Amino acid sequence: MRLRTAQNRLKVEHSIIDGVRAILEDLLASNPAIRSVIPGVIRPVRDARGKMKVRVTVPTQNGWKAIALSAGARQELFVSTDLSKEDLEAAFEKAGASPA
Repeated sequence: MRLRTAQNRLKVEHSIIDGVRAILEDLLASNPAIRSVIPGVIRPVRDARGKMKVRVTVPTQNGWKAIALSAGARQELFVSTDLSKEDLEAAFEKAGASPA
């Protein structure tokens, strides 16, 4: 499978849940400290209604793992950055996501 990119920093290997792509593009456009975002697995959940929410969860080797909740589904987001958890959460809020 060929890896498609948007802005060379949003790595898209499969689909992205509704409302998440626009926020990720805004996040990358306004934050040069974020090297890349890789959307991961999508799973249905019951509590993902209303405005898109993002929760930054655990550190990874090169950044943070976050969970996006929107349109009845949750999606893992792997963010490659040197930002702290608080700074990344603030960047997501500035891009239009609600804190979870």
